[in-house]
Amino acid sequence: MTILITAGPTQEAIDPVRYLTNRSSGKMGYALAEQALGMKHRVILISGPTQLDIPAGADFIPVESAREMFTAVERFISQSDIAIFAAAVADYRPTSVPEQKIKKSSETMTLELVKNPDILGSCRDVFHYQGVLVGFAAETEKVEEHARGKLLRKGCDLLIANDVSRQDIGFDQDENEIMLITAEETIPLPKDSKKHLASHVIKEALLISQEKAEQ
Repeated sequence: MTILITAGPTQEAIDPVRYLTNRSSGKMGYALAEQALGMKHRVILISGPTQLDIPAGADFIPVESAREMFTAVERFISQSDIAIFAAAVADYRPTSVPEQKIKKSSETMTLELVKNPDILGSCRDVFHYQGVLVGFAAETEKVEEHARGKLLRKGCDLLIANDVSRQDIGFDQDENEIMLITAEETIPLPKDSKKHLASHVIKEALLISQEKAEQ
């Protein structure tokens, strides 16, 4: 099978030397890619900037901004049987980016932001993707409730939820604690390495793909 995976953060330019980003290290997305490759699947890895080694054998597509990631997903998603969206994509970007560095001139500075395109939310209606769709939800409260709402809104077959308010898991960490959420059930997975959790996610996505093929 071909599995498309997005990973890492995005960077939204403020000026030629500054940008807005987030704390995503890309470790979960890269672990997913490594596990899928280990199971002998083709992997298309669309990644924002990280400090991680590119998994050997992956078709690697580097991007920086949310709009670049949107364009890459639009181009490659039709080739995939399963699409897993583990990237932490910026919801907003500056409305304009000057060609020169912004000089420090006052005590405060106001940035006007505009919403970025919704990549996961575009898969069904805009990209007309029919494969297995897997999303991630990084929440700080009511984790399962908010994640289940996202599952339904985005048309996902599987939603991976985790609590990013905790300091011992999630962003920048080698371990995580997640829930696998489908329309029918919630499967909690205890704290474990991202490598082991990624294996569970890939296996669940493959199972859903098999079930859909048999319908």
